[in-house]
Amino acid sequence: MKNVLLICFSFVLLSCKGNAQKTENKESSTFQVTKTEAEWKAQLTPMEYYVLREEGTERAFTSPLNSNYEEGIYVCKACNTPLFKSENKFDSGTGWPSFDREIKGNVAYSGGSEYYGIEEHCATCGGHLGHVFNDGPKSTTGKRHCINGVALKFIPENE
Repeated sequence: MKNVLLICFSFVLLSCKGNAQKTENKESSTFQVTKTEAEWKAQLTPMEYYVLREEGTERAFTSPLNSNYEEGIYVCKACNTPLFKSENKFDSGTGWPSFDREIKGNVAYSGGSEYYGIEEHCATCGGHLGHVFNDGPKSTTGKRHCINGVALKFIPENE
């Protein structure tokens, strides 16, 4: 009986895949724009670095972009890649800028779940943007791209 328990315990222990066994790393991906950690830290504020490079999240209702409804385009704060159009922005009530669609090809997706959302990253530099959920406006895409305002820069239409 002890041998059977020992074999079962060994099987469970060896079959678990923990964080230490993960070999895939976002930083190992090749992006069009790449910089060292020191270069990113020199370019970005501490909060921008936390969100874009360490996949953090800003506090809800702290971004002035949450209540911005001017016409224009939202670009990646780290590399200026166009990510979202103002015509696709809506008030989700969550406290973060929300969009029902991205600019195709400029946003990459990875991991996550329906509950926590699918991770969104800038496809050009790999910067973490936020998450996408399936609870957006049903009259359009049904998607809610919930984006950290600190990861974005707004460029008004006239500029």
